[in-house]
Amino acid sequence: MKILLVNKFFYIKGGAETVYFQEREMLKQAGVDVIDFSMQHEKNFPSDYADYFVSNVDYHKGSNLLGGIKTAVNFIHNAEACKKMKALLEKERPDIVHFHNIYHQLTPSIIKIARDFGCKTVLTAHDYKIACPSYAMLRDGKVCDACITGSVYNAFKYRCYEGSASKSLLLSLEATWQFIAKNYQALDVIISPSEFLRGIIRHTLPNSRIDVIVNGIDDSQPFQDIEDQGYILFVGRISPEKGIQTLAQAHQLMRNKIPLKIVGNGPIYNDLVTQFPQAEFLGYVQQGEGLDALIKHARVIVVPSECNENCSMSVLEAMSFARPIVGSRIGGIPEQIRDGVDGALFEPGNAQELANILDDLAENPDKAHHMGLNAHQRLCDKYAMRNHMEALINLYQELLSKP
Repeated sequence: MKILLVNKFFYIKGGAETVYFQEREMLKQAGVDVIDFSMQHEKNFPSDYADYFVSNVDYHKGSNLLGGIKTAVNFIHNAEACKKMKALLEKERPDIVHFHNIYHQLTPSIIKIARDFGCKTVLTAHDYKIACPSYAMLRDGKVCDACITGSVYNAFKYRCYEGSASKSLLLSLEATWQFIAKNYQALDVIISPSEFLRGIIRHTLPNSRIDVIVNGIDDSQPFQDIEDQGYILFVGRISPEKGIQTLAQAHQLMRNKIPLKIVGNGPIYNDLVTQFPQAEFLGYVQQGEGLDALIKHARVIVVPSECNENCSMSVLEAMSFARPIVGSRIGGIPEQIRDGVDGALFEPGNAQELANILDDLAENPDKAHHMGLNAHQRLCDKYAMRNHMEALINLYQELLSKP
Protein backbone atom coordinates (compact mmCIF):
# COMPACT_ATOMS: atom_id res chain seq x y z
CA MET A 1 0.00 0.00 0.00
CA LYS A 2 1.32 3.44 -0.95
CA ILE A 3 -0.19 6.52 0.72
CA LEU A 4 0.43 10.18 -0.11
CA LEU A 5 -0.05 12.27 3.05
CA VAL A 6 -0.80 15.95 2.48
CA ASN A 7 -0.58 18.77 5.04
CA LYS A 8 0.33 22.40 4.45
CA PHE A 9 2.76 22.51 7.38
CA PHE A 10 5.56 19.97 7.65
CA TYR A 11 6.50 20.87 11.21
CA ILE A 12 4.56 20.85 14.48
CA LYS A 13 2.43 23.98 14.39
CA GLY A 14 -0.71 22.76 16.15
CA GLY A 15 -2.92 19.82 16.97
CA ALA A 16 -3.52 18.95 13.30
CA GLU A 17 0.20 18.53 12.73
CA THR A 18 0.55 16.42 15.89
CA VAL A 19 -2.06 14.00 14.52
CA TYR A 20 -0.53 14.14 11.02
CA PHE A 21 2.98 13.18 12.15
CA GLN A 22 1.68 10.53 14.54
CA GLU A 23 -0.19 8.88 11.67
CA ARG A 24 2.80 9.23 9.37
CA GLU A 25 5.10 7.46 11.82
CA MET A 26 2.60 4.70 12.65
CA LEU A 27 1.91 4.03 8.96
CA LYS A 28 5.62 3.65 8.32
CA GLN A 29 5.92 1.25 11.26
CA ALA A 30 3.04 -0.76 9.76
CA GLY A 31 5.02 -1.18 6.54
CA VAL A 32 3.05 1.35 4.50
CA ASP A 33 4.97 3.29 1.84
CA VAL A 34 4.43 6.95 2.82
CA ILE A 35 4.94 9.95 0.49
CA ASP A 36 4.91 13.57 1.69
CA PHE A 37 3.38 16.67 0.11
CA SER A 38 3.50 20.01 1.88
CA MET A 39 4.65 23.62 1.77
CA GLN A 40 8.23 24.82 2.02
CA HIS A 41 9.24 26.34 5.36
CA GLU A 42 12.47 26.85 7.29
CA LYS A 43 11.08 24.83 10.23
CA ASN A 44 10.21 21.78 8.11
CA PHE A 45 11.36 18.32 9.11
CA PRO A 46 13.47 16.49 6.52
CA SER A 47 11.62 14.76 3.68
CA ASP A 48 12.72 12.81 0.62
CA TYR A 49 9.97 14.63 -1.29
CA ALA A 50 10.88 18.23 -0.33
CA ASP A 51 11.63 19.11 -3.97
CA TYR A 52 7.91 18.73 -4.70
CA PHE A 53 6.83 20.97 -1.83
CA VAL A 54 4.95 24.15 -2.76
CA SER A 55 6.48 27.61 -2.31
CA ASN A 56 5.77 29.11 1.09
CA VAL A 57 2.62 31.22 1.12
CA ASP A 58 2.44 34.09 3.62
CA TYR A 59 -0.83 36.00 3.48
CA HIS A 60 0.51 38.76 5.70
CA LYS A 61 2.93 39.96 3.02
CA GLY A 62 2.17 42.29 0.14
CA SER A 63 0.07 45.40 0.59
CA ASN A 64 -0.16 46.69 -2.99
CA LEU A 65 -3.20 45.93 -5.16
CA LEU A 66 -1.45 43.51 -7.50
CA GLY A 67 -0.03 41.56 -4.56
CA GLY A 68 -3.51 41.49 -3.03
CA ILE A 69 -5.12 40.10 -6.19
CA LYS A 70 -2.45 37.43 -6.59
CA THR A 71 -2.88 36.51 -2.95
CA ALA A 72 -6.65 36.25 -3.34
CA VAL A 73 -6.32 33.96 -6.37
CA ASN A 74 -3.82 31.66 -4.62
CA PHE A 75 -6.06 31.67 -1.55
CA ILE A 76 -8.80 29.98 -3.58
CA HIS A 77 -6.84 27.99 -6.17
CA ASN A 78 -3.09 27.40 -5.88
CA ALA A 79 -1.97 26.55 -9.43
CA GLU A 80 1.56 25.67 -8.30
CA ALA A 81 0.20 23.19 -5.76
CA CYS A 82 -1.90 21.54 -8.45
CA LYS A 83 1.05 21.31 -10.84
CA LYS A 84 3.46 19.88 -8.26
CA MET A 85 0.85 17.49 -6.91
CA LYS A 86 0.30 16.11 -10.41
CA ALA A 87 4.05 15.70 -10.95
CA LEU A 88 4.41 13.83 -7.65
CA LEU A 89 1.45 11.59 -8.46
CA GLU A 90 2.95 10.70 -11.83
CA LYS A 91 6.30 9.83 -10.24
CA GLU A 92 5.07 7.86 -7.22
CA ARG A 93 1.60 6.59 -8.28
CA PRO A 94 0.12 6.22 -4.78
CA ASP A 95 -3.00 4.19 -4.08
CA ILE A 96 -4.57 6.74 -1.73
CA VAL A 97 -4.11 10.45 -1.12
CA HIS A 98 -4.93 11.41 2.46
CA PHE A 99 -5.40 15.15 2.99
CA HIS A 100 -5.18 16.85 6.35
CA ASN A 101 -4.86 20.63 6.79
CA ILE A 102 -4.79 21.99 3.22
CA TYR A 103 -7.02 25.09 3.26
CA HIS A 104 -5.87 28.47 1.88
CA GLN A 105 -2.22 27.57 1.19
CA LEU A 106 -2.42 24.28 -0.74
CA THR A 107 -6.19 24.76 -1.34
CA PRO A 108 -8.85 22.05 -1.84
CA SER A 109 -8.28 22.28 -5.62
CA ILE A 110 -5.64 19.56 -5.25
CA ILE A 111 -8.36 17.07 -4.21
CA LYS A 112 -9.64 16.78 -7.78
CA ILE A 113 -6.08 16.43 -9.09
CA ALA A 114 -5.74 13.28 -7.00
CA ARG A 115 -9.19 11.98 -7.88
CA ASP A 116 -8.73 12.52 -11.62
CA PHE A 117 -5.40 10.71 -11.43
CA GLY A 118 -7.31 7.67 -10.18
CA CYS A 119 -6.38 7.74 -6.49
CA LYS A 120 -8.78 7.12 -3.64
CA THR A 121 -9.16 10.35 -1.63
CA VAL A 122 -9.55 10.86 2.12
CA LEU A 123 -9.58 14.06 4.17
CA THR A 124 -9.32 14.36 7.94
CA ALA A 125 -11.28 17.39 9.19
CA HIS A 126 -9.35 18.85 12.11
CA ASP A 127 -11.59 21.91 12.43
CA TYR A 128 -14.85 23.42 11.15
CA LYS A 129 -13.47 24.96 7.95
CA ILE A 130 -15.68 22.92 5.59
CA ALA A 131 -18.77 24.47 7.21
CA CYS A 132 -17.42 27.72 8.69
CA PRO A 133 -15.35 30.07 6.47
CA SER A 134 -13.31 31.31 9.45
CA TYR A 135 -12.59 27.80 10.84
CA ALA A 136 -13.69 28.22 14.45
CA MET A 137 -17.48 28.80 14.64
CA LEU A 138 -16.78 31.91 16.71
CA ARG A 139 -17.97 35.50 16.50
CA ASP A 140 -16.73 38.12 18.95
CA GLY A 141 -15.47 35.31 21.14
CA LYS A 142 -18.82 33.51 21.26
CA VAL A 143 -20.00 30.33 19.54
CA CYS A 144 -21.65 31.12 16.19
CA ASP A 145 -23.37 28.91 13.61
CA ALA A 146 -24.63 31.67 11.28
CA CYS A 147 -22.76 30.33 8.23
CA ILE A 148 -23.88 26.77 8.91
CA THR A 149 -27.58 27.52 9.27
CA GLY A 150 -27.53 30.45 6.82
CA SER A 151 -25.27 32.00 4.18
CA VAL A 152 -21.46 31.87 4.20
CA TYR A 153 -21.60 35.62 3.56
CA ASN A 154 -22.34 36.02 7.25
CA ALA A 155 -18.56 35.79 7.67
CA PHE A 156 -18.32 39.02 5.64
CA LYS A 157 -21.39 40.56 7.27
CA TYR A 158 -19.97 40.13 10.77
CA ARG A 159 -16.31 40.66 9.76
CA CYS A 160 -15.34 37.37 11.37
CA TYR A 161 -11.66 37.45 10.42
CA GLU A 162 -9.65 39.98 12.47
CA GLY A 163 -12.54 42.44 12.16
CA SER A 164 -11.49 43.03 8.54
CA ALA A 165 -14.15 43.46 5.86
CA SER A 166 -11.76 42.61 2.99
CA LYS A 167 -10.28 39.49 4.64
CA SER A 168 -13.70 38.28 5.73
CA LEU A 169 -15.07 38.84 2.23
CA LEU A 170 -12.25 36.72 0.84
CA LEU A 171 -13.21 33.92 3.23
CA SER A 172 -16.83 34.12 2.09
CA LEU A 173 -15.78 34.11 -1.57
CA GLU A 174 -13.51 31.11 -0.98
CA ALA A 175 -16.37 29.18 0.66
CA THR A 176 -18.63 30.07 -2.26
CA TRP A 177 -16.02 28.84 -4.74
CA GLN A 178 -15.74 25.51 -2.91
CA PHE A 179 -19.53 25.15 -3.18
CA ILE A 180 -19.41 25.81 -6.93
CA ALA A 181 -16.29 23.73 -7.65
CA LYS A 182 -17.48 20.83 -5.44
CA ASN A 183 -13.93 19.95 -4.43
CA TYR A 184 -15.02 18.36 -1.15
CA GLN A 185 -17.57 16.25 -3.02
CA ALA A 186 -14.63 14.66 -4.89
CA LEU A 187 -13.52 12.97 -1.66
CA ASP A 188 -14.28 9.31 -1.13
CA VAL A 189 -14.39 9.74 2.64
CA ILE A 190 -14.16 12.57 5.15
CA ILE A 191 -12.79 11.50 8.54
CA SER A 192 -14.25 13.34 11.53
CA PRO A 193 -12.58 12.89 14.94
CA SER A 194 -15.91 13.45 16.74
CA GLU A 195 -19.62 12.85 16.27
CA PHE A 196 -20.16 16.55 16.94
CA LEU A 197 -18.02 17.62 14.00
CA ARG A 198 -19.62 15.01 11.75
CA GLY A 199 -23.01 16.59 12.46
CA ILE A 200 -21.67 20.05 11.58
CA ILE A 201 -20.12 18.90 8.29
CA ARG A 202 -23.32 17.04 7.40
CA HIS A 203 -25.13 20.41 7.13
CA THR A 204 -22.76 21.46 4.34
CA LEU A 205 -22.18 18.09 2.67
CA PRO A 206 -25.39 16.08 3.21
CA ASN A 207 -24.49 13.42 0.62
CA SER A 208 -20.84 12.86 1.51
CA ARG A 209 -19.52 9.86 3.40
CA ILE A 210 -18.29 11.01 6.81
CA ASP A 211 -16.68 8.41 9.10
CA VAL A 212 -15.80 9.05 12.73
CA ILE A 213 -12.27 7.94 13.63
CA VAL A 214 -11.26 9.53 16.92
CA ASN A 215 -7.77 10.93 17.43
CA GLY A 216 -5.26 8.55 18.94
CA ILE A 217 -2.34 8.85 21.33
CA ASP A 218 0.32 6.57 22.78
CA ASP A 219 -1.16 4.67 25.73
CA SER A 220 2.11 3.09 26.88
CA GLN A 221 3.32 5.94 29.11
CA PRO A 222 4.24 4.55 32.56
CA PHE A 223 2.07 6.13 35.23
CA GLN A 224 2.22 3.79 38.24
CA ASP A 225 4.89 5.90 39.97
CA ILE A 226 3.35 9.30 39.20
CA GLU A 227 3.28 11.61 42.22
CA ASP A 228 0.24 13.87 42.62
CA GLN A 229 1.74 17.23 43.59
CA GLY A 230 -1.67 18.81 44.15
CA TYR A 231 -2.06 21.55 41.55
CA ILE A 232 -4.55 22.42 38.80
CA LEU A 233 -3.14 22.57 35.26
CA PHE A 234 -4.21 24.17 32.00
CA VAL A 235 -2.25 23.60 28.77
CA GLY A 236 -3.19 25.42 25.58
CA ARG A 237 -3.51 28.70 23.72
CA ILE A 238 -4.12 31.73 25.94
CA SER A 239 -7.03 33.24 24.03
CA PRO A 240 -10.59 34.19 25.09
CA GLU A 241 -12.36 31.22 23.51
CA LYS A 242 -10.23 28.75 25.51
CA GLY A 243 -11.92 29.81 28.76
CA ILE A 244 -8.77 30.61 30.74
CA GLN A 245 -10.41 33.66 32.32
CA THR A 246 -13.28 31.46 33.58
CA LEU A 247 -10.73 29.03 35.03
CA ALA A 248 -8.80 31.82 36.78
CA GLN A 249 -12.04 33.23 38.19
CA ALA A 250 -13.05 29.78 39.41
CA HIS A 251 -9.67 29.46 41.14
CA GLN A 252 -10.39 32.71 43.00
CA LEU A 253 -13.77 31.33 44.12
CA MET A 254 -12.37 28.06 45.47
CA ARG A 255 -12.44 27.37 49.21
CA ASN A 256 -9.28 25.28 48.96
CA LYS A 257 -6.96 27.29 46.74
CA ILE A 258 -4.50 24.66 45.59
CA PRO A 259 -2.05 26.11 43.04
CA LEU A 260 -3.14 26.85 39.48
CA LYS A 261 -0.51 26.48 36.75
CA ILE A 262 -1.22 27.82 33.25
CA VAL A 263 0.95 26.68 30.34
CA GLY A 264 0.82 28.39 26.96
CA ASN A 265 0.89 31.76 25.28
CA GLY A 266 -1.50 33.89 23.30
CA PRO A 267 -3.10 37.29 22.76
CA ILE A 268 -4.49 37.77 26.31
CA TYR A 269 -1.50 36.34 28.18
CA ASN A 270 -0.22 39.64 29.60
CA ASP A 271 -3.70 40.82 30.57
CA LEU A 272 -4.39 37.64 32.51
CA VAL A 273 -1.00 37.74 34.26
CA THR A 274 -1.91 41.22 35.57
CA GLN A 275 -5.53 40.35 36.39
CA PHE A 276 -4.87 37.05 38.19
CA PRO A 277 -1.59 37.31 40.14
CA GLN A 278 -2.47 34.26 42.27
CA ALA A 279 -2.15 31.96 39.23
CA GLU A 280 1.25 30.75 38.02
CA PHE A 281 1.69 31.57 34.33
CA LEU A 282 4.50 29.43 32.88
CA GLY A 283 4.35 30.63 29.27
CA TYR A 284 5.12 28.30 26.39
CA VAL A 285 6.56 24.91 27.36
CA GLN A 286 7.85 22.76 24.50
CA GLN A 287 6.45 19.27 24.09
CA GLY A 288 8.69 16.73 25.75
CA GLU A 289 9.83 15.78 29.23
CA GLY A 290 9.17 19.21 30.74
CA LEU A 291 5.55 19.35 29.62
CA ASP A 292 5.01 15.66 30.42
CA ALA A 293 6.24 16.26 33.98
CA LEU A 294 3.77 19.11 34.46
CA ILE A 295 0.89 16.92 33.26
CA LYS A 296 1.78 13.77 35.18
CA HIS A 297 2.13 15.58 38.54
CA ALA A 298 -1.10 17.60 38.36
CA ARG A 299 -4.11 16.82 40.53
CA VAL A 300 -6.42 17.62 37.65
CA ILE A 301 -6.22 18.92 34.08
CA VAL A 302 -8.83 21.53 33.11
CA VAL A 303 -10.08 22.07 29.55
CA PRO A 304 -12.44 25.06 30.05
CA SER A 305 -13.08 25.83 26.38
CA GLU A 306 -15.86 28.18 25.37
CA CYS A 307 -15.55 27.20 21.71
CA ASN A 308 -16.56 23.97 19.98
CA GLU A 309 -13.54 21.75 20.49
CA ASN A 310 -13.35 18.77 18.18
CA CYS A 311 -11.42 15.85 19.72
CA SER A 312 -9.17 17.63 22.22
CA MET A 313 -5.58 16.42 22.33
CA SER A 314 -5.26 18.08 25.77
CA VAL A 315 -7.84 15.62 27.08
CA LEU A 316 -6.00 12.66 25.54
CA GLU A 317 -2.62 13.79 26.89
CA ALA A 318 -4.12 13.96 30.40
CA MET A 319 -5.59 10.47 29.96
CA SER A 320 -2.20 9.10 28.89
CA PHE A 321 -0.79 10.00 32.33
CA ALA A 322 -3.89 8.83 34.24
CA ARG A 323 -4.95 12.35 35.18
CA PRO A 324 -8.62 13.25 35.70
CA ILE A 325 -10.01 15.94 33.37
CA VAL A 326 -12.54 18.67 34.05
CA GLY A 327 -13.94 19.96 30.77
CA SER A 328 -16.67 22.27 29.58
CA ARG A 329 -19.82 20.74 28.17
CA ILE A 330 -19.29 21.92 24.57
CA GLY A 331 -18.42 20.54 21.14
CA GLY A 332 -16.76 17.12 21.23
CA ILE A 333 -15.50 17.31 24.83
CA PRO A 334 -18.52 15.45 26.33
CA GLU A 335 -17.76 12.56 23.96
CA GLN A 336 -14.32 12.22 25.55
CA ILE A 337 -15.02 12.75 29.25
CA ARG A 338 -17.58 10.65 31.09
CA ASP A 339 -19.01 12.95 33.76
CA GLY A 340 -18.26 11.58 37.23
CA VAL A 341 -16.16 8.72 35.83
CA ASP A 342 -13.03 10.11 34.10
CA GLY A 343 -13.51 13.60 35.50
CA ALA A 344 -16.33 16.10 35.35
CA LEU A 345 -18.17 18.39 32.95
CA PHE A 346 -19.41 21.92 33.62
CA GLU A 347 -21.36 24.60 31.79
CA PRO A 348 -19.01 26.71 29.63
CA GLY A 349 -18.28 30.05 31.28
CA ASN A 350 -19.74 29.04 34.66
CA ALA A 351 -16.91 29.87 37.07
CA GLN A 352 -18.85 28.93 40.21
CA GLU A 353 -19.75 25.45 38.93
CA LEU A 354 -16.15 24.90 37.92
CA ALA A 355 -14.94 26.11 41.34
CA ASN A 356 -17.24 23.63 43.10
CA ILE A 357 -15.88 20.73 41.02
CA LEU A 358 -12.27 21.77 41.62
CA ASP A 359 -12.89 22.15 45.36
CA ASP A 360 -14.23 18.60 45.46
CA LEU A 361 -11.11 17.23 43.72
CA ALA A 362 -8.80 19.40 45.82
CA GLU A 363 -10.32 17.97 49.01
CA ASN A 364 -10.55 14.37 47.74
CA PRO A 365 -7.24 13.26 46.20
CA ASP A 366 -8.31 9.60 46.28
CA LYS A 367 -11.34 10.46 44.14
CA ALA A 368 -9.10 12.31 41.68
CA HIS A 369 -6.72 9.34 41.57
CA HIS A 370 -9.55 6.88 40.86
CA MET A 371 -10.93 9.12 38.09
CA GLY A 372 -7.46 9.32 36.57
CA LEU A 373 -7.21 5.53 36.43
CA ASN A 374 -10.62 5.43 34.72
CA ALA A 375 -9.40 8.05 32.23
CA HIS A 376 -6.36 5.95 31.36
CA GLN A 377 -8.50 2.87 30.86
CA ARG A 378 -10.78 4.86 28.56
CA LEU A 379 -7.72 5.91 26.58
CA CYS A 380 -6.65 2.28 26.19
CA ASP A 381 -10.15 1.20 25.15
CA LYS A 382 -11.03 4.03 22.75
CA TYR A 383 -8.26 6.53 22.07
CA ALA A 384 -5.08 4.41 21.88
CA MET A 385 -3.07 5.09 18.74
CA ARG A 386 -3.14 1.41 17.81
CA ASN A 387 -6.95 1.56 17.67
CA HIS A 388 -6.77 4.72 15.58
CA MET A 389 -4.37 3.12 13.13
CA GLU A 390 -6.36 -0.10 12.91
CA ALA A 391 -9.48 1.88 11.97
CA LEU A 392 -7.53 3.98 9.46
CA ILE A 393 -5.87 1.03 7.72
CA ASN A 394 -9.19 -0.83 7.61
CA LEU A 395 -10.66 2.21 5.88
CA TYR A 396 -7.80 2.29 3.37
CA GLN A 397 -8.22 -1.40 2.60
CA GLU A 398 -11.98 -1.02 2.17
CA LEU A 399 -11.48 1.82 -0.32
CA LEU A 400 -8.90 -0.13 -2.29
CA SER A 401 -11.21 -3.13 -2.49
CA LYS A 402 -13.71 -1.08 -4.47
CA PRO A 403 -13.37 -0.20 -8.16
